[in-house]
Amino acid sequence: MIIQSKRVWVLGQFLEAQLEIADGKIAAVYEYGSKKVDEDYGDKRIVPGFIDMHTHGSYGFDTNDAAEDGLRNWMKRIPEEGVTGICPTTITQSEEVLTKALKNVAKVVEDGYEGAEILGVHFEGPYLDMVYKGAQPEQYIVKPSVEQFKKYQKAANGLIKVITMATEQDENLELTRYCAQNGVVVSIGHSAATYEEAEMAIANGARSMTHIFNGMTPFQHRKPGLVGAAMRNRDVYGEVICDGNHSTLAALNDLFTVKGRDYTIMITDALMAKGLPIGGKYIFGGNEIEIYPDGSAHLTATKGLAGSTLRVNEGLKILVEKALVPFDSAINSCTINPARCLHVDDRKGSLQAGKDADIVVLNDDYSVAQTYCMGKASL
Repeated sequence: MIIQSKRVWVLGQFLEAQLEIADGKIAAVYEYGSKKVDEDYGDKRIVPGFIDMHTHGSYGFDTNDAAEDGLRNWMKRIPEEGVTGICPTTITQSEEVLTKALKNVAKVVEDGYEGAEILGVHFEGPYLDMVYKGAQPEQYIVKPSVEQFKKYQKAANGLIKVITMATEQDENLELTRYCAQNGVVVSIGHSAATYEEAEMAIANGARSMTHIFNGMTPFQHRKPGLVGAAMRNRDVYGEVICDGNHSTLAALNDLFTVKGRDYTIMITDALMAKGLPIGGKYIFGGNEIEIYPDGSAHLTATKGLAGSTLRVNEGLKILVEKALVPFDSAINSCTINPARCLHVDDRKGSLQAGKDADIVVLNDDYSVAQTYCMGKASL
């Protein structure tokens, strides 16, 4: 199959080009109009498939639910917003609940599913800080443990690819080093770490930070905190929730300006309420949350933010049209940057011959006209 458009995102720019898709891969890239095409998308934008590496659920399903049908439905429907790769994300809970959740993801991956590809599990918690716990249930927060983590990874059949933890709680940074040396991305988050503690964690293998500005020590000119460390260490990846609620548009622009086009990662941090009616109340991590008219999720008890219902294509629009982030930085943040962070950039994140045919066709209003997951049209 060959598709074409006058705006295909290749090599950091829009080119008039054709993409040949065969056996789930991009077989070749041709000059526009040179071959007979199966789908001509005119001047619609063709971009790499989006990767959301921090998202808890959608359509009534939460990763902690450990329900096969819910996970399969999520993967099948999420291409509606252009997502072709995903990391189902846990939330702090009991060892029993987390173990079941991990086994569920592993089973679905083993048995097969349709839609977006599960690139691994993002294990958020239970190794967090009490003060910066956010919506994470404090009764299940524990100290980092290599031995316990090994059990979790065994339950996941090796699928834990990212761990969010408060590295200052990690005695002698043992779990930080263990994860870094065993192919797990350590992301500092829900953390009270000082700037200096963050530097030591990075020196010992941490290579990302979780939802920058939220759940971490703020920037002060004499105490730079984790936000300061995220900005100073420009070659450390930094997630950011791009819904305009968790961080202002100015803050989003500041972060992208400081970190540049290669290390900022858009995430949704979406909850099971995404895709469900606004105004509803749901349980997240044992706590009741409510969805406000702007799509943000809040704890009913404290009114504090507790995740989002953001769609990635809408996040891209917010970054470009409202936060005035350059398009190349914005598109990188949901394609090649998470692919590199997850070590899958050899096959994901860009439109090149030999890579997976994960492709999104965008209308001018950023709505999704079509998504191809491994070459299969998903809409």
